[in-house]
Amino acid sequence: MDEKRIAELELRYMQQQDMLQELSTVLYEQEKLIATLRAEVEVLKQKLEGDPGLVDARQQERPPHY
Repeated sequence: MDEKRIAELELRYMQQQDMLQELSTVLYEQEKLIATLRAEVEVLKQKLEGDPGLVDARQQERPPHY
């Protein structure tokens, strides 16, 4: 009975180790993606600061009564 219980605990431990490794890998990939997205956002912010008309082209248009 004790050997069966120990074997079951070892199996659960191995499954948890596998799951932790998988979660760690997913977390690492998400961190890389977030870093990439942050860099892209910074580039877009700099572009917008340089040319605000990129957001709303109407800012550069003259109203029809002029």
